[in-house]
Amino acid sequence: MLRSRGITTVIAACVVASVAALAGCGQFSPPYMKPLSAQTQALLAEKGMTEDSPVLIRIFKAESELEVWKAKDDGRFYLFKTYPICSYSGDLGPKVSQGDRQAPEGFYLVSLDQMNPRSKYHLSFNIGFPNAYDRAYGRTGQDIMVHGDCTSAGCYAMTDGVVEEIFILARQALEGGQTAFQIQAYPFRMTAANMAAHKDDQWYDFWKNLKEGYDYFEVSHLPPKIEVCDKHYLVNAAFVNPGVRPSPTGACPAFARLPVSRAPAQQEAKAKPAPIKGYSASLTKPLGSILGLSFGPSKPADRAFTLGPATPTVGK
Repeated sequence: MLRSRGITTVIAACVVASVAALAGCGQFSPPYMKPLSAQTQALLAEKGMTEDSPVLIRIFKAESELEVWKAKDDGRFYLFKTYPICSYSGDLGPKVSQGDRQAPEGFYLVSLDQMNPRSKYHLSFNIGFPNAYDRAYGRTGQDIMVHGDCTSAGCYAMTDGVVEEIFILARQALEGGQTAFQIQAYPFRMTAANMAAHKDDQWYDFWKNLKEGYDYFEVSHLPPKIEVCDKHYLVNAAFVNPGVRPSPTGACPAFARLPVSRAPAQQEAKAKPAPIKGYSASLTKPLGSILGLSFGPSKPADRAFTLGPATPTVGK
């Protein structure tokens, strides 16, 4: 009888343990489905940002930093947090070919299908290399990611904890309605002093072109509108013929620079609109009326980026 009672007690204990284990499994969430930490949620609230508001990412190689910017109610982006890049391979300068172990530089776009929650490197998202600019120069490569695991062979690698937070912020923004978010990858912070220090570099002209997008965002806190033509980035411009689609390798169609909408703290200086390329007559009417354009209140428009689709394979 005592033996029977002992067996019954053991069986009951095993059943309780099994139920508890199953309950624990039911509460498990994969890393990409975790909520943001309480500290991160508090910081968002403190900065007047929401979890599902649009994001924008800036990367600086020399400083080994990745910035996440979030849109507020005024439609402009404000710095949420700066994260350390754990590792990237290669030197300053763009990625040129498959296997060169260079991390890319330029303007890229990430949509929901580029997010990889089943990465071999904890979590990852494909930055969209090569874009239209890269393809215009015949640059090759694939599966260029921001990922975890702190190891890189041409990617931007973060610690697992850091990439987890960035991934969740990006996922929530995309699921909240942002069609795609912009990545601006730079060799360094593009200040006048840094540019002067690299004036003899082989990539100096390329970096001057990147600086146009950097300067626009610094002034406006809005994603720059990007086109690719004549084998360079055309920043913050509208084509005179709105229906034209430029060739990345062909001459740029006639265009006009769009007005720069300055962030609230920078309203004291106003930029003069540049003349329309190919037109010698002075502009006597508002730019919008000449081009048939309307410039309403700015929104965090992920549609502003028009580099053309990349075809990443989600494999890392």
